[in-house]
Amino acid sequence: QVQLVESGGGLVQPGGSLRLSCAASGFTFSSSAMSWYRQAGGKERELVAAITSTGGSTTYADSVKGRFTISRDNGKNTVYLQMNSLKPEDTAVYYCKADQGRWWRGPTSGYWGQGTQVTVSS
Repeated sequence: QVQLVESGGGLVQPGGSLRLSCAASGFTFSSSAMSWYRQAGGKERELVAAITSTGGSTTYADSVKGRFTISRDNGKNTVYLQMNSLKPEDTAVYYCKADQGRWWRGPTSGYWGQGTQVTVSS
């Protein structure tokens, strides 16, 4: 019943922007921390950004700090990832993750979406 559905991925040129969305259902979104992970070919899945249930605190990977912004709309049960100044190194499958409770948790728990492909290339 729990569903996390990512959208907004695609092909973009270096320096461009994309906004990813994750629509959640089947659990209490407003009481859950949300996060975005990504996995590039041949690499480990890594945390990109996370946000507390209220939106009061966020965290970002050093590699995306200053370029990406995570936000949420609890009225729409949706979390977003605004990605600006995209680089080829950002190419990956991006996954949405939910953790019950205020704070985000590690990658071994929580609910996961199926991912959306982001490709940054000329």
